Amino acid sequence: MSLASQRSHDYALLVQNWRKLAAKTGLKFTRFATVEGLSVFTVASPSRRGDTRETIYLSAGVHGDEAAPPWGLLEWAEENTSLFRSHRFLIFPCFNPHGLMHNTRVDQRGVDINRTFHDEREPLIAAWKKILDGRTISVAMCLHEDYDAQGCYIYELTSRKENVGARILRECSGIIPTDRRSSIDGRRMKNGHFVRRVAPEMPGVPEAIALHNIGAPVSLTFESPSEFSLMDRVAVQKKFIQSALHHVLGI
Repeated sequence: MSLASQRSHDYALLVQNWRKLAAKTGLKFTRFATVEGLSVFTVASPSRRGDTRETIYLSAGVHGDEAAPPWGLLEWAEENTSLFRSHRFLIFPCFNPHGLMHNTRVDQRGVDINRTFHDEREPLIAAWKKILDGRTISVAMCLHEDYDAQGCYIYELTSRKENVGARILRECSGIIPTDRRSSIDGRRMKNGHFVRRVAPEMPGVPEAIALHNIGAPVSLTFESPSEFSLMDRVAVQKKFIQSALHHVLGI
């Protein structure tokens, strides 16, 4: 946690630590896109002939002013290396390097990437879709923060009969309380939980909705409050991943 607290917007350091982790665990560390001179990477289980396991999808750093998700994702990975031997993962450590480096929501062009996941004219999105081609996703987790949040909350898109968001939030509340607002960004919430089986209409398509639309049975967007302690925010991001894997996949 000391590195994240001191250098939370140091993209080079984040990449360096993921590269080391990939070398240690046998994960494949790949530059999948270059956006105006900045490399964007993915970390994935190596492809093996006959491997039909479903993919666990994790991403962070779509919004660069949300520092805890990239570091929480890294720390969770460093502490759970055994899972990479038993399960198949596809991880995007930081979608928006420029945003992280400059502590801003948008990319170099002033574009909110999280409204462009429908647009294959965007080179980053075209490359992302190419990586996803042929994969079956078991659960998708998109890690975020919210400047206005009063606690943690979850958007859940699911095709399953049972919802998992409320149980995940209860476990996360031991670190940061649940946001109790009845409405967040115009959506009615129940104890920090928004759940739908059909994706809501939005201007542009966010990552989580795009994943839901291509068949992810559970697509979760987790939001921690960005004005709380960075240490607690990193810890609650890790707890979210752990809890979601348990409640969705029994891991």
